[in-house]
Amino acid sequence: MCFYGVTCYKVHYACVPCRVSFKQHAYQGREHLCPNCARPLTCAGHDFAPPPRRDVRGWSVVAAVLREGLRYEGRSACGCDREPRFRPRTRAELRARRAVAARDALPLAEALSRPDPLVPTAG
Repeated sequence: MCFYGVTCYKVHYACVPCRVSFKQHAYQGREHLCPNCARPLTCAGHDFAPPPRRDVRGWSVVAAVLREGLRYEGRSACGCDREPRFRPRTRAELRARRAVAARDALPLAEALSRPDPLVPTAG
């Protein structure tokens, strides 16, 4: 029996304008609100590691990743496999992936998921 499949883990939720994140249970139909600004929190995934609050550049990269609908996940559906998925952490990595997406006419979400922006993903 899969241990991770029966255990309910908290998910990271982030408020990009306030540059804060919280771990909360993911309940269906429940909207998580930021305690600072009362805006809805964005689900960032199980493996989100927020940058420090004073790191405005780091949070701008997080905002770009979350805006594309990507989450910081490293688990399969049941949680047994840990398949680390790449997400850019710096503005330079973000710029490189935006340039590749524009040059190759790729969706930005696909380019942001590539560990090396110049090597296409298999699939």
